[in-house]
Amino acid sequence: MKDINNARSRLAGPAVKSLLSLLRRTTFLQDTDLAQIMTDNTERLLNLPGSLPFFATDVTDLNRVTELLKRLHPVSAGHALVRLGSDGDGGYLVPDDLNGISACFSPGVSDVTDFELDCANRGMKVFMADASVNGPPVNHSQFCFTRRFIGGRTSGEFVTLPDWVHETVGGESDLLLQMDIEGAEYEAILATPSSVLKRFRIVVVEFHFLDRLFCAPLFPLYEQVFDKLLRTHQCVHIHPNNVCGTIRVRSLEMLQMAEFTFLRKDRICESSFATRFPHPLDRDNTSKPTVVLPTPFYRCTSA
Repeated sequence: MKDINNARSRLAGPAVKSLLSLLRRTTFLQDTDLAQIMTDNTERLLNLPGSLPFFATDVTDLNRVTELLKRLHPVSAGHALVRLGSDGDGGYLVPDDLNGISACFSPGVSDVTDFELDCANRGMKVFMADASVNGPPVNHSQFCFTRRFIGGRTSGEFVTLPDWVHETVGGESDLLLQMDIEGAEYEAILATPSSVLKRFRIVVVEFHFLDRLFCAPLFPLYEQVFDKLLRTHQCVHIHPNNVCGTIRVRSLEMLQMAEFTFLRKDRICESSFATRFPHPLDRDNTSKPTVVLPTPFYRCTSA
């Protein structure tokens, strides 16, 4: 029976993708929010009791998800947060601990480079990488672009984060990482030794597909990624990207996409938990309804 169910799952995946592709091209459905429909139905599936023959995986034990989120609760760190970049998508909150950072690494280039410009105007060399574009939308004397993707191995148009760092900067100076690479962030971090991660005083990552923490086979991979970062850094801010809403699995409300800011542990002056969300400098990424950080993602009191 298990083999039959697995076969059904393998057949269902391509069928669903083909159906969605067809729906996207259907004229009378062009104004329909298919992403929201998928979110709503994913939520319903995850909340169904028992297992379904066409549902590929078991649901992660909610206690494991909750414990991981507790380890990610942001702390105040003794540094005020400042905003680099625009008042919208492409702007991020970082600790006001930027003096002495020699370079910013920014994989994932879009049509907005306000964050990178702010870093360059603070004297940082800015390295950008993205094989899907020919270069950044604006030029600056501090910008250095490579037409490659950041991934889990160096081959062809892909390069790992450590290889990219080693080929571009020498010495031991502190760096800043701002990474938005549409889901490849997980393999990129796993492929980066802690010795390289420690060079980044500040790490800002937009984590995608966070709802997949509820997928039992995937949860250990996600946990490894976050625990690897937490060995050298502490989370100091989380901002939901409101391009996606939240989903609720039983008692737990989960983000689908969020921007996480980390500060290296040796730069933390205090360790009280941050309790104010949203931060006054937070801004929505899109014109969609604001997504408020769910309470499982932060400590409601400083104790």
